[in-house]
Amino acid sequence: MAKLLLMDHDGAIDDLLSQLLVLTMPDVDLIGITVTPADCYIEPALESTYKLLQLVGKETIPLGRGDYYGVNAFPNEWRARPEIINALPLLINLPQAPDPYTYQSAADLIVDKLSSASDKVTILLTGPCSNLVLALEKAPELKDKIAEVVWMAGAFRVHGNVQTFQHDGTAEWNVFWDPISAQKLVSFELPLTLIPLDVTNHAPVTKVFLSTLATQIDYKLSNLAGQLWALTIDTIPSYHYTYFMWDILATSYLAMPDQFTTEIVKANVSTRPPNAGQTYLDEAGYTLKIATNVNTAYFYDYLLAQFKQ
Repeated sequence: MAKLLLMDHDGAIDDLLSQLLVLTMPDVDLIGITVTPADCYIEPALESTYKLLQLVGKETIPLGRGDYYGVNAFPNEWRARPEIINALPLLINLPQAPDPYTYQSAADLIVDKLSSASDKVTILLTGPCSNLVLALEKAPELKDKIAEVVWMAGAFRVHGNVQTFQHDGTAEWNVFWDPISAQKLVSFELPLTLIPLDVTNHAPVTKVFLSTLATQIDYKLSNLAGQLWALTIDTIPSYHYTYFMWDILATSYLAMPDQFTTEIVKANVSTRPPNAGQTYLDEAGYTLKIATNVNTAYFYDYLLAQFKQ
């Protein structure tokens, strides 16, 4: 039986690549996608999300619009990427996407889908967790309908990737955007698996990988994935090729959990400066699972095979 999946992403390039990867998974039944206005402007991000569904003939999957804005905004230049994505050759001439203001709110869609699901639902978060927390605050009884939450988030034994004023650099961006919701999610003690920087740091987007992917250019998904990753070369930091497989590595956990090394820990989240959003090990904290390592060779081969469909 296919795994029921709700996905919440925040519209960045690696989020959309993650959506594309989910759509290649034969054992996953994607029952809804919600978009958080974090690393994106929400209107073009919803259009990108819909276009990817169109590309594979699954535009009937419902979308939810996040209308909650976090505490610490992502840089504007990162958030504008969906505008470029919607103009890519494989996407620009697809039929017009729905009016982005007509979508159901993200939290309500999560509540509806969990309520009506015939089995427990896995939730994949590749952006901040705010929409899920809002949904569970509206309907806390639905915690029992969740099989697992897989979240690309956190940094435990490595440095964070937030560099901004009044911050000591210990946090990862998905947590930093809304540390209060992150702390709430951890406190719920759901079956929660974090894919933190500790493991994503092992999986950079290398030019060797992109060169191999380019040999599959006759496959539509490989062609599009290569174009999307090419847009990341000047992103973080400028002109240095240090983009990592953050979200897509977390997404691959759905299909290859046995290729990850994981650990059950007690942890917590800081909600105030100078370390707002820091995820840290804490014996007095909450129980969750974190990934610490991954078989990277298997992972890269898996991506190449999935995008060759």
